[in-house]
Amino acid sequence: MTINRPLPERMRPDDLALFLGQAHLSDRLRSLINANRLPSLLFFGPPGCGKSTLALLLAKSANKKYLRLSASEAGLQHLRRFLDGMEILVLDELHRFSKAQQDFFLPLVESGELTLLATTTENPSFSITRQLLSRLHVLRLHPLGHSELAELARRGAENIQAGVPEDVLDLLADVSHGDARILLNLVEYVAALPQDKITAEQIENLLPEVLLRHDKDGDCHYELASALIKSIRGSDPDAALYYLACLLEGSEDPRFVCRRLILSASEDVGLADPRALSLAVACQQAVEMVGMPEGFIPLAETVVYLALAHKSNSSYAAYLNAAREVKFNGAKPVPLYLCNATTQMQKNWGFGKEYKYPHNYPDSWIQQNYLPPELKGRRFYQARNNGEEPRLTQRWRKIYKIPSSDETK
Repeated sequence: MTINRPLPERMRPDDLALFLGQAHLSDRLRSLINANRLPSLLFFGPPGCGKSTLALLLAKSANKKYLRLSASEAGLQHLRRFLDGMEILVLDELHRFSKAQQDFFLPLVESGELTLLATTTENPSFSITRQLLSRLHVLRLHPLGHSELAELARRGAENIQAGVPEDVLDLLADVSHGDARILLNLVEYVAALPQDKITAEQIENLLPEVLLRHDKDGDCHYELASALIKSIRGSDPDAALYYLACLLEGSEDPRFVCRRLILSASEDVGLADPRALSLAVACQQAVEMVGMPEGFIPLAETVVYLALAHKSNSSYAAYLNAAREVKFNGAKPVPLYLCNATTQMQKNWGFGKEYKYPHNYPDSWIQQNYLPPELKGRRFYQARNNGEEPRLTQRWRKIYKIPSSDETK
């Protein structure tokens, strides 16, 4: 019976006019409903933004036989049996299918035998095969805004005839993180409480911690990590700490965060402060030793240090310059005098001959070309004038007669 269905299912609209959110897609959706032929579509967006609802609305509007399945509950054998006679398949969580399973749809979609209306929370560029993706129109959905969630909460409370105060509905809209399903489950949860418990202050204390949603298997995982590193690169410790908190409070694996910080210490701080890499590695060791939740302490220290440190990506850029040379022109032979002569034959060939051992000369340096002859004089490393790098490059500049203004060229 309808009354026994969860509130999110009961509130699923059967008319596009009742659908809340995704205003940027409204014209496109209306044109799809009015079209003579419904194309295969992929709805991409975070949980609870209306992907399945829109897919069902379009399937129903086509007036054809349709079936709804979840990729997590259907194998290929089930699909072949269930799809017999079906013209439209609404498939939730397409990303859960392997590449081989996704290939099953290629001939069906390409021939028009089946219209696929699929949903995914993961970036299609990485989770859906290129062949299948080329046959789908992708519609990207956004999390619902506060006003949309508040309106949905009011509708949900009315549906179950619950007298929930406006400030409580606003609170539930705030903590739902754009997820309509979470919101409606909360409305149902609150409506079941004694009336004297339904106040904003008491509800806030009763809310389960799982509401702090962080989809560590989806795009949110990478978007927060990207924001953390970009904030460190931009020398903003406050933003960096905020994104660190988003990751950790969302149950992100701290080892993943440690790896990102080690890379940032090398790529973004680099030679401007070589101690940064040691600190990042020590942070990883500390987190492994103390575990969570206390692991946030060394992580926070490292994040702030990296954000405050001088920045230089000169070593990172230098490698890319060298890699570009190898990629486009190939690896040149190593000069014979730099090769080790481990056999008599190699000695006869000239391996190691005329090599000048730097420690045998004053200041442990002697003029000698180390690059292949074709690359003599090439510069891949461009020094920066930040932090410790001028001190580190002082001797190098002197012996190779590189002017201090070189990094600006």
